[in-house]
Amino acid sequence: MVFHRMECRRENLPIEHLDHFSKKYTDLKNDLNRTERHLLKEMGFICHVEHPHKFISNYLATLETPPELRQEAWNLANDSLRTTLCVRFKSEVVACGVVYAAARRFQVPLPENPPWWKAFDADKSGIDEVCRVLAHLYRLPKAQYIAVCKEGDSFTSSNKNMDSPAQPGPKEGLLNSLPVGDNTTTPTAASAPVNPESGGSKNSLVKAALGKVKESKKSDDDTKSLSIEGEAREDVVPKLKAEHRTEVSEEKNKVKERDRERERERLKVRQRDRGRDSDREREREKVGGLDRSRRSKDIDAGGHSDKSRHHHAARDRGDYYDSYSNREKDRHRHRSYT
Repeated sequence: MVFHRMECRRENLPIEHLDHFSKKYTDLKNDLNRTERHLLKEMGFICHVEHPHKFISNYLATLETPPELRQEAWNLANDSLRTTLCVRFKSEVVACGVVYAAARRFQVPLPENPPWWKAFDADKSGIDEVCRVLAHLYRLPKAQYIAVCKEGDSFTSSNKNMDSPAQPGPKEGLLNSLPVGDNTTTPTAASAPVNPESGGSKNSLVKAALGKVKESKKSDDDTKSLSIEGEAREDVVPKLKAEHRTEVSEEKNKVKERDRERERERLKVRQRDRGRDSDREREREKVGGLDRSRRSKDIDAGGHSDKSRHHHAARDRGDYYDSYSNREKDRHRHRSYT
């Protein structure tokens, strides 16, 4: 998306939003993935690179260099990423090389007896190579922008033209492709055999024929590419939109099914809880009924025992009084006899 916008700006083309369902987006994406796979294959899928920046501060602090040397060494380390030093040498060697180059530029002496680079696991040959590569980098001219698209073609179509198999040159069958009844050339010049000694006329005829062939091929390619792109867009966009709609509807249906399943699970849990509550109430009622029956039996048993106790007490008292009256009668009888 960003590259498409930059391409439109630099080529002075109208900035249009790149549709995700368009054929151009698909082609750019496939080209990018293909190129990335080639790069990863050449790198052996080893993408981790240890940068020399984290060693620079430690090395300069150990060497006790002035602070302006640190910024210069940091700049050189940034510029070294434009070269192949990061994959050719270890980060310690690159850090020592940029420190050495910065010290030479600011004319800051570094200890050489013993050599300072040996303390940082580097060698003199690696440091010299790093300095040589950086010097070569600064001798290069300023980078210039190379147009990606030419003559209004898109980046995708230019890649396709580059990847397409080579066609036979226009010089083959040149005489057959020349128009016979063209108004720009005379019939005699078109039909007459070309004299090999007349080089100027031959070159002019060849250039004119080549220009016409290129223009005709270009117009044919443009019309074909436009028609193919239009048909492909007309065919691909509705299909992709329909597929997107079906995917969205399927997702919605799945979400609805999940909600329904959740509601069912909730209802089941509620019914289970209600059944458990009813079972608990029944158990409580049973236990309460048993307690009530036991209490009533205890009360009944207690009432009968009290009655029997009163009855026995009254009977004992009656027997006592009867015996007492009998004794009193006997006593009176004896007294009367005396």
